[in-house]
Amino acid sequence: MTRAIRFEKVGGPDVLSFQEVTLAPPGDGEVRVRHTAIGVNFIDTYHRTGLYKLPLPSGLGMEAAGVVEQVGAGVTRFREGDRIVYATGPLGAYSEANNVVANRAFKIPDGVSDEIAASLMLKGLTAHFLLRRTHKVQAGEPILFHAAAGGVGMIAIQWARFLGATVIGTVGNDSKVALAQRLGCHHVIVSSRENIANRVREITGGKGVPVVYDSVGRDTFMASIDSLAPLGLFVSFGNASGPVPPFEPALLAQKGSLFFTRPTMFHYVTTPEELDAAAGELFDLVARGVIRKSEPKSFPLAMAADAHRAIESRQTTGSLVLIP
Repeated sequence: MTRAIRFEKVGGPDVLSFQEVTLAPPGDGEVRVRHTAIGVNFIDTYHRTGLYKLPLPSGLGMEAAGVVEQVGAGVTRFREGDRIVYATGPLGAYSEANNVVANRAFKIPDGVSDEIAASLMLKGLTAHFLLRRTHKVQAGEPILFHAAAGGVGMIAIQWARFLGATVIGTVGNDSKVALAQRLGCHHVIVSSRENIANRVREITGGKGVPVVYDSVGRDTFMASIDSLAPLGLFVSFGNASGPVPPFEPALLAQKGSLFFTRPTMFHYVTTPEELDAAAGELFDLVARGVIRKSEPKSFPLAMAADAHRAIESRQTTGSLVLIP
């Protein structure tokens, strides 16, 4: 037996309960991980609310770090006692232990704490595919990245600055401006009091940007569209304010023959080779000090509902983790 967060119906944070569950031995190709830190991500709230539908009852959470305590048949990637981190599931990371496909986990480098690893992996791999594959950011080009002080934003802003981009970031209020600047934003737009698209046009001499990275969704949709240069790419990778509203494809033509994509990490990290390449680049930049990661705010596992209230308030900066 182990203890885990479960929910039997969709809804607010109160639907989450902490209970004992049965965990089978790891199957072929799997390892059992005794969790030491569990990442909290916006996708977890989408699962809980039913925005992303799951069969119920269900566990929750995609990302955690811990120690391998049992190795299933055929596993050569890890051995008992290894510190590992995973970020592509299986669902159920909000637990004291979980069985994980070995090829979907990565060995935590020396010098990186479990808390940092658990708060970094999913967001860092997301930043990787956004900046390195969905649109390969080039030195000298301007980009717009929404929620610059959020979990993914804090990593992506530093990474984009390292790649040589002119980084325009948005934040929700004035209290986050200094943080966004420290992370590497050349320009910071406060979305609660500034017209995002107008400011982007001012910054770019009226041209707009070739790419917008938008995890906010409904509230920033038109601002993102209106910030793009002709043939620009709208990368919609989250719904913090709610889903993007339905729109006619003709809108993309009217606004400059724009491109629109809704990527997910699960299509960019499909093999252990892709995982190792992405995670290896991420942790290399951490080791070199290019990406600086502060210790995340922590909550006891049993208080996962409080962590969800915190992340949904949009008043937090950085990352949250649960500690079993």
